Amino acid sequence: MAMNTSNIFFTLLMFITIATILSAPTTTDDDNLAIGESNIFRHSRFLAYNPRPAAMTCNKYPTVCRAKGSAGPHCCKKQCVNVLSDELNCGRCGNKCKYSQICCRGKCVNPSNDKYNCGKCNNSCAKGSSCVYGLCSYA
Repeated sequence: MAMNTSNIFFTLLMFITIATILSAPTTTDDDNLAIGESNIFRHSRFLAYNPRPAAMTCNKYPTVCRAKGSAGPHCCKKQCVNVLSDELNCGRCGNKCKYSQICCRGKCVNPSNDKYNCGKCNNSCAKGSSCVYGLCSYA
């Protein structure tokens, strides 16, 4: 009985060894490299190889800013922006609004005292009233 069990174990071990040898690739990625080169994209054979796609920046692909869901139709420093409302690129790329200002229609305005943008963009005060602290006809 002991002899029969050891024969079965040995036969099973041989099948596993042969299956492992046959499933291994005959060449490796390193065989095709020139001397001094290294394969920077090493990966496990167990996991699927999935390289990252190149980022689509607007400086290379300007139409990406016009796509649905984009931050805006203009390209400033490789980012899609709307120069009509972006406080870091107000009216043109790189034009920053001051601390107390917001960007309305491409112009930096102070919403606390601008009667055409009182409290927020495009909020005009009635004729004869003024904008104080972002409120029309305050006090």
